[in-house]
Amino acid sequence: MSRRLCSDGRVTPTLLSRLEQYYDTVPRVGGARAEDFGPLTLFVREGAGWPYYARPALGSTGAGTADVERVLARQRQLGIPQAFEWVAETSPWLRAPVEAAGLRVSAHPLMVLEPSAPRLPAHPEVRLLGADDELLTAAVTVPRLAFADPGTSVGAAGPAELAEALADPAAAAHRGAVAERLASGRTAVAAAVREGVVLATGQYNPVGDVAEVAGVGTLPSARRQGLALAVTAALVADALARGTRTVFLSAGDDAVARIYARAGFRTVATALIAEPAADGEAAGV
Repeated sequence: MSRRLCSDGRVTPTLLSRLEQYYDTVPRVGGARAEDFGPLTLFVREGAGWPYYARPALGSTGAGTADVERVLARQRQLGIPQAFEWVAETSPWLRAPVEAAGLRVSAHPLMVLEPSAPRLPAHPEVRLLGADDELLTAAVTVPRLAFADPGTSVGAAGPAELAEALADPAAAAHRGAVAERLASGRTAVAAAVREGVVLATGQYNPVGDVAEVAGVGTLPSARRQGLALAVTAALVADALARGTRTVFLSAGDDAVARIYARAGFRTVATALIAEPAADGEAAGV
């Protein structure tokens, strides 16, 4: 059942419906075309940036393995990742056909900012970046290094690895795409910067009065300093100042969710991501 957080933290039956509308809209305004597969929609990014995924079409109530396999064939044809994303509580029927098609499903806490939660103080090393900021390329590159070494433990990749990644032409292309969205107000980016080096970054993407915080990552060597939390707090403060009523995000795992809880987020559902299983790995979790 759809749920919504009220100002007092209670849950009402509209939140997940609003998030479904958001999930269907944000790729369309973010530079993707939508391909219709009946109960499923495949979003295909046109231009640089993170690839999109397939998900349930708005209002769909069921899909079979054949529907999933048609989407997978199209993703292979286009040379894009074979991926599905959806909310377990909204579309519980999708997991079985996705797994039957051979994909591995991972579960992630879906969290919404509690309206009454106290806000964290601003961090002196965190600031918002504009479309012309000289550190924007680094800011959009840090998450790639962070997600390549998931978790919350301190890792090896640091400023030297970031500098190497910035030499990749794809970094400049990604910067251009994000700069265009920044200039048009379709995204906002915050970064933790120390001695001219971006150590953590993240963004939020608003659609109407709903915004998703996404792409929050810290250089592995700079973890365990509270930087991702500080970046998230800055994004939340900016989104609320711009009139956003619902701020949400998907945490990588329960450990990461505990960090976001310190910024006032509460788990309300489960976000599911399906991708091809690694060699020798069974589908499902």
